Amino acid sequence: MGREKFSSRLGFILISAGCAIGLGNVWRFPYIVGQYGGAAFVLIYAVFLVILGLPIVVMEFAVGRASQRSVALSYDVLEPKGTKWHYAKYLGMAGNYILMMFYTTVAGWMILYFFKMAKGDFTGLDAAGVGAQFEGMLANPVLMAVFMILVVIGGFAVCAKGLQGGVEKITKVMMVCLLVLMVILAVHSVMMDNSGPGLEFYLKPDFGKIQEAGLGEVIFAAMGQAFFTLSLGIGALAIFGSYIGKERSLMGEAISVTILDTFVAFMAGLIIFPACFAFSIEPGQGPKLIFVTLPNVFNNMAGGRLVGSLFFLFMSFAAVSTVIAVFQNIVSFATDLTGCTIKKAVLCNAAAVILLSLPCVLGFNLWSGFMPFGEGSNVLDLEDFIISNNLLPLGSLIYLAFCTTRYGWGFENFMKEANEGKGIKFPRWVRGYVTFVLPLIVLVIFIQGYIAKF
Repeated sequence: MGREKFSSRLGFILISAGCAIGLGNVWRFPYIVGQYGGAAFVLIYAVFLVILGLPIVVMEFAVGRASQRSVALSYDVLEPKGTKWHYAKYLGMAGNYILMMFYTTVAGWMILYFFKMAKGDFTGLDAAGVGAQFEGMLANPVLMAVFMILVVIGGFAVCAKGLQGGVEKITKVMMVCLLVLMVILAVHSVMMDNSGPGLEFYLKPDFGKIQEAGLGEVIFAAMGQAFFTLSLGIGALAIFGSYIGKERSLMGEAISVTILDTFVAFMAGLIIFPACFAFSIEPGQGPKLIFVTLPNVFNNMAGGRLVGSLFFLFMSFAAVSTVIAVFQNIVSFATDLTGCTIKKAVLCNAAAVILLSLPCVLGFNLWSGFMPFGEGSNVLDLEDFIISNNLLPLGSLIYLAFCTTRYGWGFENFMKEANEGKGIKFPRWVRGYVTFVLPLIVLVIFIQGYIAKF
């Protein structure tokens, strides 16, 4: 039986982008941009996206396409005989499961908030009242578990329909809706009275802020965001490489995915900052921005209930597109390793992911006494730390070594796969850079993550 392929190039690009476009883009990127000097930071970030993100995206796609397998077997297929590269599969597989241990819960929050907004739960509440709604949700494990289970069952139901009939069909629709919603919301935000100061804060380069924060710190922030936004290193993108034909070279496809990813993050800022500034509400960071700050903004806005509902619908699409992409990877681990049917892989993994997601749900209430990083931290922080600060950088280092050294798959094999087909080619002259410099940069990001945490 041959491996199923995407029915169209657009399907491949939208799904790979859907995998990369997650909640980090949408709540982390705008805040960091504002914090580190607006447009000046975006320029630094764009440079790192090209020199850091792109080569690793191309490598993941190449390993996937050459092996025609998920990360569960791609190293086994391509490694030189007698070498131990295939041990890396455990890290990649663990990464996909751990990511879903908290992502399913947060995706559930988005869907719940869409219903709350549409129902008018926030109407007439002051800032404290909106905050209390969020605290109330976190304190209710049953409610959070119900929405988490809905996300898991819905996501795996899509994967059960197969690659073309399920994943590609549904994700295409979601991604198109996501892009349309974004543009509508951004235009609405920019056209509001008093949106000027927010636009200036977001789009006007402020080199003073870069000096204030220190150039080193700004560069680290840009490097980190460029690295994490694409979720590289755990084979989450490699899987989609295994579903495309050889008609196009991989560099061009990687550029398309990266541009889409950045576009969504950038537009999120256009939605958030003008709106916050127009009602002089401080744009906070992290989950608080989405679940406390923005409902307050929508409350003050004419037609805010509709705009807010559309915003949480867009956020739900961003979250669920990532969930479906990673579930597709998890299903193919099972089918690649055991040869079982898709249906069986779906049923077993749906049960497993629901169980694995419970600690994150309980970490905010029944298990809130467990504080892995001291006061105020919880299970979600621990899971996020394991994946973001450990598995992503280490997995990326393995992909880099595997594709550039003669002990692995080797640079010539990688180049041949990456450049097969028509389109932009991966330049040969960057060989020294991807072999020696890029691994060092990733290592620095890894170490910096630990320094920042502890």
